[in-house]
Amino acid sequence: MSPYLPEGVTPELYPFTGKFLEIKDGIKLHYLDEGSGKPVVMVHGNPTWSFYYRNLASALKLNNRVIVPDHIGCGLSDKPGDDKYDYTLKSRADDLEQLLETIGVKEKITLVLHDWGGMIGMTYAVRHPERIEKIVLMNTGAFFLPEDKAFPPAMWLARTFLGTVLVRGFNAFAAVSARVCCKRRPMSPELRRAYTAPYNNWANRIATLRFVQDVPVKPADKAYAVVKDTQEKLPQFAGLPILIFWGMKDFIFDQHFLKVWRGLYPRAETHIYPDCGHYVLEDAGEEMIPLIKKFIA
Repeated sequence: MSPYLPEGVTPELYPFTGKFLEIKDGIKLHYLDEGSGKPVVMVHGNPTWSFYYRNLASALKLNNRVIVPDHIGCGLSDKPGDDKYDYTLKSRADDLEQLLETIGVKEKITLVLHDWGGMIGMTYAVRHPERIEKIVLMNTGAFFLPEDKAFPPAMWLARTFLGTVLVRGFNAFAAVSARVCCKRRPMSPELRRAYTAPYNNWANRIATLRFVQDVPVKPADKAYAVVKDTQEKLPQFAGLPILIFWGMKDFIFDQHFLKVWRGLYPRAETHIYPDCGHYVLEDAGEEMIPLIKKFIA
């Protein structure tokens, strides 16, 4: 076992040795920086980590520079307590911005976004629209909950005391997601162990809970103003090449979210997978990766 990887993640599954950037006060963000060429920045969501993009990163690094960060509290990045890090959307976008500034990625960027990665990545994009060349979206959002979509009960539960105990005490969010978010190709026990490996105790599960708690539902919520600003500025990207992949068996990022994206970007190339779930890249990666390679090339 590599000392770089947590127990449950093998070098065969995750054939990378990443790098670390000190964000502030000794807190280190882990990221992959592989290959050379035009940059492709892949931003994961919750409760995944850079592992979600492992196959896509391996395929694209042959012709592109591939950057895949682990958000603070996720994957191989540090997992500080609330007293040392503000687990909010603004912090996530700030971290991504600091990383890309530090490593000199400032032009002709292709963004690849999934789940919360869409909100984080597009918040960065509206700060620097001139840097974005192409966008790939997969079961994600970058706007408030669509008007015709009810707030999912599982998300409400995670914002309660019971939810805190389930998520941080029993790793319920990461473990359940690994079982239910793939529909076409259910994960093997080996894959489930790898997805949940970074979240192996109460302290290390802080981000999986804070992400859910940060979803804004009222103006007083910390992330509300950031989401509002990003949402209002999304139309400016309508002229860019945009590629959309959607697993229709996603109980959160469902057809309501897809409808919003298609309204914003009617010219986008869209691929819909009726039998795939939220982890659409796991379910349909064999079909998606060649399409993404072609799109970027």
